[in-house]
Amino acid sequence: MRMLNMEAIQKDIVESVEKTLRTEFMSNLAKTSRRDPHEMMADIFNALDRNTGARFMASLEDRNREGAERVKAHMFTFDDLLGLDSAGAMVLLRQVDKAKLTLALKGASEDIKALFTANMSARAAKMLKEDMEALGPVRLKDVEDAQSEVVRLTKELANSGQIQISEGGQETEMVY
Repeated sequence: MRMLNMEAIQKDIVESVEKTLRTEFMSNLAKTSRRDPHEMMADIFNALDRNTGARFMASLEDRNREGAERVKAHMFTFDDLLGLDSAGAMVLLRQVDKAKLTLALKGASEDIKALFTANMSARAAKMLKEDMEALGPVRLKDVEDAQSEVVRLTKELANSGQIQISEGGQETEMVY
């Protein structure tokens, strides 16, 4: 709540602190203080496991519904991979560890499984499905960890401009 309600720091106060301390740490702190607190909270929530994140989000919604909605808008989850186009899915398939992907897809929706298998050769898709079946029962935490790793890689690829993630809506729709 404090991060969401933090106000901007007055410039003359920041300058006074910089003059007093003159350290690299304070210089970096002044630069990062301009970042949107909702975006910072979304990064924190993305790093949490699903149950903990849901618990914290529910608590935040009870206290500050508008703030919670803004945090959600900045979050990226495994289900958001459906926003990948075919080219992005293929780039991700080339970069991701196959064992991690297999484990991540074990607990995924059919739509996400279809996204990846549609962008593989028929033989590779068949092998992936067989690998998922061969895993047998797996711990939910292991699946969530694998999904988090795939999400982290996806965000890295998006940040470097190698893929684009569509969040839906008219402004991101593609016309062919």
